[in-house]
Parts: sequence; structure tokens; C-alpha cells
Amino acid sequence: MTAPYFLGIDVGTQGARIVLLDVTGNEVGSREEAFSLTTKSREEQSPAEWWAACQRCLQSLLAEVTHTISLTDIKAASVTSTSGTVIPLDAQNNPLHPALMYSDNRSVAEGKLCRETALAFHPKGYTGFNASSGLSKMVWFSKTYPEKAQKIAKWIHATDFIIGQLSNQWGITDYTNALKTGYDVKNNNWPAYIHEQLPLKKEWLPQVVSSGTPVGKITPELATEYNLSPELIIVAGMTDGCASQVASGAVNLGDWNTTIGTTLVVKGVTSQEIKDPEDRLYSHRHPEGFWMPGGASNTGADWVTKEFKEDLAELNEQAASIIPSGYLAYPLQQEGERFPFIAPHARGFEPEGLSPVERFVANMEGVAYIERYAFEMIQQLSGEKVKAVYTAGGASNSDAWLTIRSNVLNLPIFKMKYVTGAVGAAIIAASKTHFTSISEATQALTQIEKEVHPTPYLSASYQKSYGKFLQLLREKKYITDYHYA
Repeated sequence: MTAPYFLGIDVGTQGARIVLLDVTGNEVGSREEAFSLTTKSREEQSPAEWWAACQRCLQSLLAEVTHTISLTDIKAASVTSTSGTVIPLDAQNNPLHPALMYSDNRSVAEGKLCRETALAFHPKGYTGFNASSGLSKMVWFSKTYPEKAQKIAKWIHATDFIIGQLSNQWGITDYTNALKTGYDVKNNNWPAYIHEQLPLKKEWLPQVVSSGTPVGKITPELATEYNLSPELIIVAGMTDGCASQVASGAVNLGDWNTTIGTTLVVKGVTSQEIKDPEDRLYSHRHPEGFWMPGGASNTGADWVTKEFKEDLAELNEQAASIIPSGYLAYPLQQEGERFPFIAPHARGFEPEGLSPVERFVANMEGVAYIERYAFEMIQQLSGEKVKAVYTAGGASNSDAWLTIRSNVLNLPIFKMKYVTGAVGAAIIAASKTHFTSISEATQALTQIEKEVHPTPYLSASYQKSYGKFLQLLREKKYITDYHYA
């Protein structure tokens, strides 16, 4: 292991995870603790319990590695957490209420109000507010708990709470967390409509800095408790989706990350902000001033767990022998699609009479066609080329699926060794404390585990099948034209 070292902390809906990386990107150690997931915990969770879980993980991790490294060589730490989760604090920086989770749907009406207000008073900024947005939840809370609202000193995000506990610096957030709270990431300010048209106060809004910006040092109490250097730097964090993008390696212009888990999520780097008239995409601000657009499909790999989990290893092995299948399938498991096309009436489909392995391959190919359509739409809107795709999520463990996707996209696909939000947070911690930028830190701290390149025969075959797939989508009126192909 090579000093210095960097801590990354990820607080998600279902648990906390801490990773320690060395300066070459090797994982020195990690710890995680699960949270019980209930209907209530999808709406509200205790920030104090998050912090307690983080402390237990940190204590256990440091106790393990203290025999192999010097704890005082840990140089910096950062945090990632869920986008849209917000917490009201009082004047003593104590939560006035449990965290309002991004998955809390009680603010549907307020989401509509925020969207309409933004469109009327600040249409050039972010306007895609809904129930999962931080701004919607802040308005909902002010209306629902007026007495508590009178005691609010500031609103912060989930990431900011853990950073506050580590550094005792409160009321500082980053561009990625602030976006869905209404911050104008292009002009670097809070639009006036937030406090002039909505029941919110200007002084409640946090200071916003770029991810990776040092915000303070670890508190003397924590440094003493854990035998850490009092000079350990705490830096501004990032939302979990963006942190996973960093961990995947997709941080340079033209790089894109596709994570295929329950859903298919694409995030990339462009020189200009993408303005999508249909709001399928929204753009975060890159720490180096570029843009990080992204979008999420309702299609993903949920069908694998639902229908093929028991025979997965055997099916992946058999799949290689029947690629390409020549069948057209679309494994949408719910009603309606939101990205890369909006079709509330969309339904999944596949041919009848297929064997299990044929169904398996056809559905993997269908997801790859959706991914390609997404990238073609992105290229047309941005005027910039997609140069390479970095991948994460459960689907990236299938060699057959990687081969299909590389040839459908006709692009190289790279999978990193460590692709988690906590690793992304550790890279962010290093980006401006040891390295000069997020690009330099990512290059040094990520390790390619696997890369797949297209072959002429398979790419040509998939080009024909992709055209037929688009034709079928048009016949079903899911899409209206071919101008992306």
C-alpha cells in the first residue's frame, strides 16, 4: 500500500459504506452496515442513525488497517449520498425533523408548483422538479410543519450532514446536490424566485462550491478519537449517481457511463450544457467546468432477477454461442418509458416460443438497443461525439452482455475494478488535495478490470437488427421518427 490514503463515505437508502484507497487506487479496506428498509424509511430516515453507522464502520475499518498503514497518512475524506434528500437544521445545526428522503412521494403537488414557478420565473435554469426534488420537499415541509419551519436556520442535503459531522462546517454543499434544490449551476447563484415566489427564506439556502473543494479539517475530537491527523482535509462531496460515474472512470469529454441495475442510467461529460426540450436529460456541473448530463430509463436488468436468477451462470455461458440472436425484444417490466423516449403507453415485448437462452439473449440485446438510441439522441442534442462507454451495475458482470453492448454501440466498453459511490467519494477527496483535478485523480485511482471492443462482423449484424428494432418501436408508436439512427 502506498501513502497517502483517501476515505470515501457513501450513505445510501439501504446502508452506509466506507472505503479507503491508497494513492495508486488499491482498496486498503472497506466496511458497510445495512439499514432496515421499510415503507417509512423510504420517506424519512434519521441523520443521527446515519452518522452512528458511519462511526461504527470507520472505527472498525481503521482498527483493521492500523497494523498495515499509518493512520496519520490518511490525507482527505469526502462523502456521497442520495440526490434530493434534504434536512432542516436549527441554529445549533441539529436536525429539526428526520431527513426527507428522495423517494418520499408526499410532495407531488409541491413538485408541480416548483416546476411551474421555475418555468415562469427562471426558465433558463433547472425546471425538472418533481416529488423527488429537494426543493419540492422543502416547500412541502414549510407548508406541513409551519411551527418547525419558524425554527429553521438552514437546509442541507444528506451529503452535507455527514460532512458537517466530520468537519463542523455547516451550510456548504456542492453543485450536484444543489441542482435539484433549484441552484443555477450555469450562473452560480440561487434564483430569486426560490425565496420570492415560494414559502422559503434566502438565508436557509447553503453556500455552493465545486465537488472536491476543501471545506475544512476533521474536528479535533474525531482526530483524537480515531488517531487521525488533525490536518486531514474534508472536501465537498457529490450525489451518489455522479460519484458512481467518477468511480467508473467517465470524467473526460466524450466519456459516458452506463449503469445497468434495476434501471439503465447513462451519465457523461460534454463541453456544453444539453438542453432537451422533452426533459429526458438534465445536466449537472462537472468539477472542471464541463457538464455532466444524464438520464434514466425504466428499462434495465430487473427482468434478469425476476425471471433468470436461478440459471444465470449457465445462461451467460450459453449466450455466447447464439450471439446475435436475430430476435427483437424489449424487457420493460412496467407500464411506460421515460428515457431515451417518453412513451407512457409503452409495454415490453418479445417473440413467442423462444427457448430460455434465446429469451435471455434477445432481452440483453433489447436493452443494448435502448442504450444505443440514448447515445444517438444525446449526440444529436449535444453535437458532441460519444467516444467511450464505462460501465457499472450488475449487468457489467456478464461477459456476453458486454460483448453485445460493445457491438451494438460500436464502441469500446471499459469496466473498472472498483465501481461504487464510496470509491467515487474517495477519488473526489483526492482530486484537489493531492491531485490537481478530478480528471487527474480518476486516471490515477481507477483500475481497468475489463475492456471489450467491437468486431466488424457482430457490429454489422447488430446494425441491421437495430434498424429493425427502431422500425418496431415506430410501429408501436413509442417513437415517431428515425433521426437519431
